Amino acid sequence: EAVKDLAQQTGMVVPEEDISPQDRAIAAAQKQKQASLSDMLEKAASAYQQHLKNAPTAVTYLKGRGLSGQIAKRFGLGYAPEGWRSLASIFPEYDDPLLAESGLVIVNEEDGKRYDRFRDRVMFPIRNIKGECIGFGGRVMGDGTPKYLNSPESDIYHKSKVLYGIYYAKQTIAKEDNCYLVEGYTDVIQLYQKGVKNVVSSSGTALTPDQIRLINRLTKNITVLFDGDPAGIRAALRGIDLILEQGMNVKICTFPEGEDPDSFARSHTLEEIKEYLKNVSKRRKNSIPNKRRFI
Repeated sequence: EAVKDLAQQTGMVVPEEDISPQDRAIAAAQKQKQASLSDMLEKAASAYQQHLKNAPTAVTYLKGRGLSGQIAKRFGLGYAPEGWRSLASIFPEYDDPLLAESGLVIVNEEDGKRYDRFRDRVMFPIRNIKGECIGFGGRVMGDGTPKYLNSPESDIYHKSKVLYGIYYAKQTIAKEDNCYLVEGYTDVIQLYQKGVKNVVSSSGTALTPDQIRLINRLTKNITVLFDGDPAGIRAALRGIDLILEQGMNVKICTFPEGEDPDSFARSHTLEEIKEYLKNVSKRRKNSIPNKRRFI
């Protein structure tokens, strides 16, 4: 895969003599479809960013979460308007089947009517390690449900193989030889804004071997940061055995009760955050049953 990516960038062709012409044609068509889906999602991401500029409620919400305009721009945060078919102004061919496959549009099974999946939500573009937009997470600003609405699985978006923030964090992860693993989008963004840039999130899903292997390409060391409540502790512990099974080194770090990485980052300086992560991770490493090995 890496060789093919490099070849594409340099205009070279990777020989594939062992593939039949028919299989080659199928692979080419699949690749073209994936590129079209990513282009479509990228176009939607740009539109959501533009809508954010004219959505004072969404801007106020983000500011209330302690996020600056600069960090919102860095992560491409946006806003999906309330309208049922707002994307029709961006995609004139609103009935394009790829719009439904991308997850941007939902098709009613009973009457075939189409409408936008994301409406009146703050939008978090999800990018793969190469920086391509492959999906979205949409956060409701009030009391609506679900609190977070994510893109469905598609030809380019597989939740079990994606880590939110990996594109922005990869260089620092390799440089620092450590990856901080958190739960949510704002945990990543808040820590990044404060200067802790080697941080990624499993986006609210249970940690998977594929996600761990993605980190393993950059470092052997993972520090799991989780909330101070029982639910946060249970969520973190579920993934620790998986991390160890992949031959990785793991540290754990809890936060005071009622705190999470997002709130802690907002109320502390970079120096305080780094000191806390260093000391608490070190102090907690032997506090788990002996059958688990922590380094």
